[in-house]
Amino acid sequence: MFVQILFYAFSAVLVAAALGVILSRNPVHSALSLVLAFFTSAALWLLIEVEFLAIVLVLVYVGAVMVLFLFVVMMLDINVEEVRSGFTRYAGLGALTALVVIAQMVSVYWVKGLGIDATQGAPPLPADYSNTRALGEVLYTQYVYPFELAAMLLLVAIVAAIALTMRRRPGLKAQDVAKQVAVRREDRVRIVKDVGKDGAA
Repeated sequence: MFVQILFYAFSAVLVAAALGVILSRNPVHSALSLVLAFFTSAALWLLIEVEFLAIVLVLVYVGAVMVLFLFVVMMLDINVEEVRSGFTRYAGLGALTALVVIAQMVSVYWVKGLGIDATQGAPPLPADYSNTRALGEVLYTQYVYPFELAAMLLLVAIVAAIALTMRRRPGLKAQDVAKQVAVRREDRVRIVKDVGKDGAA
């Protein structure tokens, strides 16, 4: 009973956070809502005893990916007004995608094709079972090529983010380290003698 209460409570928070991601007009607020969604998803994974994936979700996505996302959002000078004006243009496609996702989740819930009912809790596992070891064996044997491909895609995304932030924009003040190091005291400081009341120095 307590597991069911936690499941529905976390699910309600997750749905609210997901709505905040797509409905918020401020990109930073959307990112913070996504952080809340990640934390809530990690809590749901803890309910089915997948501790390793839960901690990886918090450490990797919240601790690294979201920080990178915030830096990119703040450095790209996104025109918030333009983003707001284009929201209604894709509202129909977004609603259709949401309906498809909801239909898939409902079908999984009713058919129970995964064999796991999250509302009732996961079946007890042996004392010597390690989901970290099981995940590693599957990830580095059966899915090693998709894993490496995902790593390459992330590398390309990082390079693209750096390239976007390094582009020339009007009004951008960039540092010239060589000019800063080569500056002389005589070019920056001018000593002026104090002039007395009689006009004599």
